[in-house]
Formats: sequence, C-alpha cells, structure tokens
Amino acid sequence: MKRLHIHVGVENLDDSIRFYNALFGAEPVKTKPDYAKWLIDDPRVNFAISTRVENGVDHLGIQVEEDGELAELRSRMEGADMTRFDEGETVCCYARSDKTWVTDPAGLAWEAYQTMEDAQVYGVDRLPGESEAACCVPSAVSDALGEPSEQKSECCG
Repeated sequence: MKRLHIHVGVENLDDSIRFYNALFGAEPVKTKPDYAKWLIDDPRVNFAISTRVENGVDHLGIQVEEDGELAELRSRMEGADMTRFDEGETVCCYARSDKTWVTDPAGLAWEAYQTMEDAQVYGVDRLPGESEAACCVPSAVSDALGEPSEQKSECCG
C-alpha cells in the first residue's frame, strides 16, 4: 500500500512538534534533534519535518511498501515521459531507502521510494569540511532534471 510523503522545513523543531502533535492527534514515530516523522493512517501520510531544509515544503513523495509498487511508479514515470533520476539505495532522513526522483511542471521535487530500514544518521556520512546541507533532494536531481542546482539541497553523499 502506498503512502503520501510530505517533507517540510521548520525553524523551531520543538514548537513544530507540539503543533503537529495537536493537528494529527498523534506523537511522531521518530524524533531526532533535527527531525521528526509521523506515520498517519487517516489520511495515509508520512509527514516529516526537519531543520535541515529551508522553511516550507521541501519535497513530496510516494512511499511504497513492496518492490512491485516501486517498479509500478517508476514505470508510470517512464510512461508519462517524465525525466527521472534514479538515485538507487541511499541513506536520508534517518532511513535507508531506494529512491527515484522527478519534478512536477512547477519545479517541485517528488520522490518515489521504498524504505528498507532505519539508519542512525540523517544522511550518508560526510567527509570533514563537506556541506551540512540536507540530503533529501540531491543536487544531482536538479542537474539531471535540468533545474538550477542552487534551488535544491545538496546530496549528503
């Protein structure tokens, strides 16, 4: 079964957690010093917030549970003649996932992904001196999809 994913950048994580707890009537399923995630069943959504991206909607996505569902989404993207970026397996948002990216006509990034397991780091470990930017929308996505890379976050890896 698929679940809509929304990732929003926030300035104050604690204030935002209190707000979304009240709005959703639920506590986050994962909380880190810079990140929180709710898995809501009604509506079926994976809603994440973090302080690692600019305030506002960073990206949207469709999370799948099974390999066949991810293959189906990738096929739809291909059939609709969308330019896509297959990131493959990566670590982002404290999870190891298999991801494919597209952008909508307004330039908003969408990911189709399957999460395999939790991770202990937000994204792929960086070398000393590398950017602390968020990993969610890799710069390779904007490059591959023909968008100016300064509009998107840098990839963690």
